[in-house]
Amino acid sequence: MTDPKKISIAEYNYHLPDEKIALFPLEKRDASKILIYKNGIIQESVFGNIHEYIPEKSLLVFNNTKVINARLRFPKSTGSIIEIFCLEPYGEINEYSTAMNREGKAEWKCFIGGASKWKEEYLEKKFSINNQSITLQARIAEKLSDAYIVSFSWEPANISFAEILETAGDVPLPPYIKREAEKEDNARYQTIYAKEEGSVAAPTAGLHFTDEVFGKMTAKNIDKEYITLHVGAGTFKPVKAELMQDHEMHTEWIDVSVDSIKNISANLSMIIAVGTTSLRTIETLYWLGVKAHLQPDTEKLELGQWDVYEEKLAAAALTPLQSLNALTEWLIKNKKQRLFTQTQLLITPGYTFKIAKGLITNFHQPQSTLLLLIAAAMGEKWKEAYDYALKNDFRFLSYGDANLIFMAE
Repeated sequence: MTDPKKISIAEYNYHLPDEKIALFPLEKRDASKILIYKNGIIQESVFGNIHEYIPEKSLLVFNNTKVINARLRFPKSTGSIIEIFCLEPYGEINEYSTAMNREGKAEWKCFIGGASKWKEEYLEKKFSINNQSITLQARIAEKLSDAYIVSFSWEPANISFAEILETAGDVPLPPYIKREAEKEDNARYQTIYAKEEGSVAAPTAGLHFTDEVFGKMTAKNIDKEYITLHVGAGTFKPVKAELMQDHEMHTEWIDVSVDSIKNISANLSMIIAVGTTSLRTIETLYWLGVKAHLQPDTEKLELGQWDVYEEKLAAAALTPLQSLNALTEWLIKNKKQRLFTQTQLLITPGYTFKIAKGLITNFHQPQSTLLLLIAAAMGEKWKEAYDYALKNDFRFLSYGDANLIFMAE
């Protein structure tokens, strides 16, 4: 097996011309092209026909996270703007909705654009919600190595932070979409099934789905299940280290119900993850199940960057069903209806997929952890697939076209 720590990111590079990056979405979601990869063969179609390539009785796992308007722009009297990009709630949380529903004040880990210009103790922004005047203040509580902790407070205090962001924030388009967010982005940079607020980036594979596509899948007896992974800005974090051992993988929150885990357990013959976030979540479930099996009395289950490559976990050699059953038993024993925890799972070439048999995803940036994941799923064929897409007018990245990848047996 390839040592994941010794992988050189330079080997996972390709030339992506700017004109291949989709700056705007297509008017019709399911009109996107799709590249299908199975048994070494590459085909193409349109996304509206994806049901034709998915076996009957498959279970598609969707990430139902909802993108929040994470960019808050505070105007200064000088005319300059300081932008606060809300990354994730700060401090202990038991569920994301609690953090989103806080009233009066909240603390978040944030990026700050123009931090050197922030000389005042507070920044202030005024706006209205339902004809009610709101005053929002922001103060730097702590400087971290890679971000800031920002304390927000607002009057009147009976407004939730979710409402604050919804009204005063802007859509956090990815950094490679080099334009200002427009009104249509509010709807189009969101899946039609988005539900649980918390992401600062869309699970972009899901952007192609329409009610019509869902209808075709239902007619073919293709089922769906929903999990939640709140996508962090770290998903765009470039790999700057030469070797992966020197890259710190970003950590993200997952939220999966016991019922969802049971449904996945009952449909293991063909699980297809919709998006890399869904894939990382369901693979995380397997490894947390192994941890629960090895340490049934542990009070906390989390997954670190290199955990799955350690011999102790791999040596347990649990089947997917055994692992998911162990996880379910641990949750029930601890009187939990949901698994709410963090994953730092890094999937690289050499990784053996435990739950997922297929993946629906977009095309990803050169030298990124997401491209490593694609290479894990496709092997060296990823180069041929990406070369095909570049030569056949596929659109790349978040607003671009899709892939349906079946892992090698």
